[in-house]
Amino acid sequence: MFKKIFYWLLITLLVGTLNPNIVFANSTLSDQSQSIQPYLEQFKDNITEFTLDNNIKFIVMKNSKAPIISFVTYVDVGGINEPDGQTGVAHFLEHLAFKGTPEIGTNNYQEEKVILAQLDQVFDEIKQAQKENNQEKLAQLNTQLEELNIQASQFVNQNEFGEIVEIEGGVGLNAATSADATVYFYNFPSNKLELWMYLESERFLNPVFREFYTEKQVILEERKLRTDNSPVGKMVEAFLDTAFTQHPYKRPVIGYETDIANLTRDNVQNFFDTYYGGSNITIAMVGDVNPQEVKTMAQKYFARFPNTTKPAKLRITEPPQTKTKEVTIEYPSQPVYFEGYHIPDLNHPDYIVYDMIGAILSNGRTSRLYKSLVEEKKVALAATGFTGFPGDKYPNLMLFYGLSAPDRTLEELEIALHSEIEKLKTQPVNQEELERVKTQAKANLLTSLNSNAGMAKLLAEYQAKTGDWRNLFTSLDEISAVTPEDIQRVAKQTFIPENKTIGRLKTI
Repeated sequence: MFKKIFYWLLITLLVGTLNPNIVFANSTLSDQSQSIQPYLEQFKDNITEFTLDNNIKFIVMKNSKAPIISFVTYVDVGGINEPDGQTGVAHFLEHLAFKGTPEIGTNNYQEEKVILAQLDQVFDEIKQAQKENNQEKLAQLNTQLEELNIQASQFVNQNEFGEIVEIEGGVGLNAATSADATVYFYNFPSNKLELWMYLESERFLNPVFREFYTEKQVILEERKLRTDNSPVGKMVEAFLDTAFTQHPYKRPVIGYETDIANLTRDNVQNFFDTYYGGSNITIAMVGDVNPQEVKTMAQKYFARFPNTTKPAKLRITEPPQTKTKEVTIEYPSQPVYFEGYHIPDLNHPDYIVYDMIGAILSNGRTSRLYKSLVEEKKVALAATGFTGFPGDKYPNLMLFYGLSAPDRTLEELEIALHSEIEKLKTQPVNQEELERVKTQAKANLLTSLNSNAGMAKLLAEYQAKTGDWRNLFTSLDEISAVTPEDIQRVAKQTFIPENKTIGRLKTI
């Protein structure tokens, strides 16, 4: 978990906006566990945790180096939790969470809510007219919907939530929806703690999903940009749909176009009511903060949330793969090769071994894939591998991919990449090479701990996904414990034809 990459980041990387050859600085950490341990203990000693009666979990870390607090609200729900036919609802809800409350984002909520109800009624009639294929009535209803949207907009104070945060000195207001979770975050000056408590509790206690139908069009355009008009986006969607047959990791987080178009405000409200209860929320804050003050204010603002039962984990199990699967997309694009293997979830003892395999093959210019495919054989412009695709809460994929070099074929890239994977099965990793990637992994993790925002996100994520934020601090021990024998054992059992899915993005 020391390296988190969501599928949209993969897309960004493949289209060249990130440098695939970043070399993480080596540190003097290596196996000097005795020098690291006091460093980690300092972090743990500054962390306070408490749980409200409604089961909202708070993790507070005091760091007074600067008068700033980083806040993270981690909701343990993502694309995998969406009902069939409602893909995209988690991401849609993330967008709507910035639209405000009965007091924020409106100049007259009493009149606004009347128009919102009318909009919903007209949209229900539109769906019925679509079923009946009544084109005349459909045209009338769409005109009516547009007119009501214009009326509703007159009551909206655009982006008032964001403006309040900005005026009061807040920065980095944003959110992200993944297959596994939805995370909201921003930073405030330390003297704005109570304002954060008010704003964050209100938007999840009394949300108003205003601008629903205009925001739906925004999301549909986002899907076109990321997927429908993006060769790599199309490849990712097709690849996941091929690699998974049962588990909802097969579905796109942004949702299928038809599902997005048919989502109703009731769909979003029901999803919110199911998953945004106290038992499913973890809040982490790191910075210049008084833990006792946090506890007092949390009781005042967040204890208002109803007590809920945490939704059960998914019981859908992906059946074992029995043969190599393949999918090919043809598009006017730079050719790309994908190779994926099913691996266990992040709580499995071998998960860190897979992370180390990814590091050996693709961490920086000294990695095997870069040296072999990019520098020596010159079959790729970039090549890498990582775990947690498209999530890691459940058994997922280890994905390898390469961007082919000009005048070189995908077949050449495929042979070269797979050759490097096969070497892990037949040749034990050199101890020196393993120690180098361990050092890089430890340095990366500790660098994350030195950022208030990074620390807050990691604390919340480890609490939600592993059951205890303290597992964050055991990661270094897990990294140190990996042996060359572990690498070879895991490679032999994982990188086999019957567990492999291949994706080819070919130019036309």
